[in-house]
Amino acid sequence: MASAPPLEISGAAGYAAPPSYEESMTGPQYPQCGPVPPPPVYTKAPQAPYLTQDYTQMYPAPASCTPVTNPVVSVQTVYVQPGVVFGDVPVQAFCPICVQSVLTRLDYSSGTMAWLICAGLCIFGCIYGCCLIPFCVDSLKDVRHHCPNCSSLIGVYKRL
Repeated sequence: MASAPPLEISGAAGYAAPPSYEESMTGPQYPQCGPVPPPPVYTKAPQAPYLTQDYTQMYPAPASCTPVTNPVVSVQTVYVQPGVVFGDVPVQAFCPICVQSVLTRLDYSSGTMAWLICAGLCIFGCIYGCCLIPFCVDSLKDVRHHCPNCSSLIGVYKRL
């Protein structure tokens, strides 16, 4: 059975050996920051009858780097109640202050709807106290949803 010729480890005459796997994967190592040594100056020996010329590198040395500091980042968390619609009944919601899922406590306050109905009753002649009825009916007021544990405001339902 035929086999392959033996692998030559040494490189061909006159050629440099290829880099190892580790050398090729890490790449060249360049200095990150700090003082940079001056570029080498190459001169020709004065053997030729023509003038000698100084050779320098093509690109200038990079400027010294300043260290990068991590800036302080402040984060503001906004809690959005997915699927929670605040209405005139208590709802199951998440309180961002006490970090609990709670059934909200309702607080009624007179809003735009109560004042408009009061003004409408005054226009139609209900001046002697009947115009104050909208301020006694909870179904005409705005609703504020509070956390029962920490009493923080979770949501608001406005009638109009």
